[in-house]
Amino acid sequence: MPDSSTETAEAASVHSTLKTGLKKRHLTMLSMGGVIGAGFFVGLSGIINQAGPGAVITCAICGIIVFLVMRMLGEMAVAKPCTGSFTEYARMALGDWAGFTTGWLYWYFWVIVVGIESVVGATLLSRWIHGVPLWLMSAVLLLVMTGVNLLSVSNFGEAEYWFAGIKVAVIIGFIVLGSLFVFGIWPGSEVDFSNLTGHGGFLPNGFTPVLVGVVAVIFSMTGAELVTIAAAESAEPAGAIRRATNTVVFRILAFFVVATFLLVTMLPWDSFVVGDSPFISALDLLGIPGAADILNLVVLVAVLSCLNSGLYTASRMLFALSVYNDAPAWMTRTNSRGVPVKGVLACTVAGYFCIAAGYIWPDTIFLFLVNSSGAICLFVYILICVSELRLRRRWERESPEILKFRVWLYPGLPIVVTGLILVILVGMGLNEPTRAEFVQSLVALGVILVAYGVRKSRTRKVGSFATASNNAHSSSKKA
Repeated sequence: MPDSSTETAEAASVHSTLKTGLKKRHLTMLSMGGVIGAGFFVGLSGIINQAGPGAVITCAICGIIVFLVMRMLGEMAVAKPCTGSFTEYARMALGDWAGFTTGWLYWYFWVIVVGIESVVGATLLSRWIHGVPLWLMSAVLLLVMTGVNLLSVSNFGEAEYWFAGIKVAVIIGFIVLGSLFVFGIWPGSEVDFSNLTGHGGFLPNGFTPVLVGVVAVIFSMTGAELVTIAAAESAEPAGAIRRATNTVVFRILAFFVVATFLLVTMLPWDSFVVGDSPFISALDLLGIPGAADILNLVVLVAVLSCLNSGLYTASRMLFALSVYNDAPAWMTRTNSRGVPVKGVLACTVAGYFCIAAGYIWPDTIFLFLVNSSGAICLFVYILICVSELRLRRRWERESPEILKFRVWLYPGLPIVVTGLILVILVGMGLNEPTRAEFVQSLVALGVILVAYGVRKSRTRKVGSFATASNNAHSSSKKA
């Protein structure tokens, strides 16, 4: 990383600082609930519909990838905790262009999520609230979550603690009840695993849909890395990151793999309807009264959680970017509570634009925004892997004492994970159903790279102008 960037960051940090308002319990629940979004409760129906019972393998593959990427990120974050997390490590490892690109990609991803979740949340509320325009309910949801983020980081942590707690409790409850049914302990049930093979086999459509589904599932799992960003606003960032990284694989296995296994064991895979929550069908089978209303409420909680986390994460990305002049300088300014107010409001404005696009241009601009965010998390994961490969080698040579939390089998394992993610991206491009997402995500990446080139060019011109002015001033003084 160039020395000028370091100096810029240090100068900016003097004027703007974030406060350590997050407690251990906040970070613990954030790391547990970060991988559970609305996509988990609804999106699994699409994966099961494509891959059949093989969706269990899809979830396992995604869980392993996310776990290993988190392990790499954890190694860097424990060594040098910082607000920008992986954007900072990309900058250290690959230069300013990588920090700029990673930060804006991740910001773009989360502000789109904020807009999408606002629209989804309004749709969920319309089940109980009639006569109110959906766009108005979307705006109100975003306004409420903006207020939570503006109060203080501890308010964000407290809200996310309860949101995540509800999601985790519901999933654990489902796993317990589903296990009782599958193993014949639930009233009226008997041990029966025939649904795993009785409707065309375990892989009814072959292995290709298993791999194709990886993109959608990884999209649903995005959020595990939030704890490395939030940890910078806690008293013990390194310890929080280490705990979260060590346990992420168990959470993913429990929440995604076990839940999916129970779903395809309890019911035939071809009975699930794409777009409907598979959990409603499972709860109906268990005879739970009001299953649809219960799941509607749980998904609404998941939506509010995503809104809350999305605004927080996007605003912290802007904070980290502005430190290096990659975003407007006013985004580094914090109030007395350590909140980057203008950064949060900037993200809110972007969220309102997404909401407007969802209702005014649903089949054009909004569709592009949704599709163009599809592969972004994979782009970010590749940059995390490459950053770890370079920084690990550098730190082992220069300061090995900071490497207290290491990735196993270095450099082989990080290289394999990087290659696997590249294979998934190539598969997205070759596969017809995911090609649009891949191409439009490349467009988003291209726009950000062009923006960096323009920024770099303007910086050079300003620098050249300043140098020329100084030289002219010196010459006139001598004359």
